[in-house]
Amino acid sequence: QGQLVESGGGLVQTGGSLRLSCAASGSIFSDNTMGWYRQAPGKQRELVAAITSGGSTNYLDSVKGRFTISRDNAKNTVYLQMNNLKPEDTATYYCNLASLTGPYDNDYWGQGTQVTVSS
Repeated sequence: QGQLVESGGGLVQTGGSLRLSCAASGSIFSDNTMGWYRQAPGKQRELVAAITSGGSTNYLDSVKGRFTISRDNAKNTVYLQMNNLKPEDTATYYCNLASLTGPYDNDYWGQGTQVTVSS
């Protein structure tokens, strides 16, 4: 079984920034498209951003222009730079396999990293 370790979350004020990191095992990362998902209390998990091994990206409409996904293939790591954060961005953030057109129904998830944006 692969491994996913998310980090970088925290408590920030509205308008602040955070950079999330996700270290993935090679068996997961490989040449696969990776994504950042988030789940707020009482809501379904949603795909926020995705990036192919070649660097093509796609974003949830509500984060376009504020979030940037990137990856370092040599380090098996995917990042999410989050700027101009809003209270509605508060959620636990996870990375996992994805596609540019939508989420994957992944069986395994890491522990996630909590992002809390205060108003």
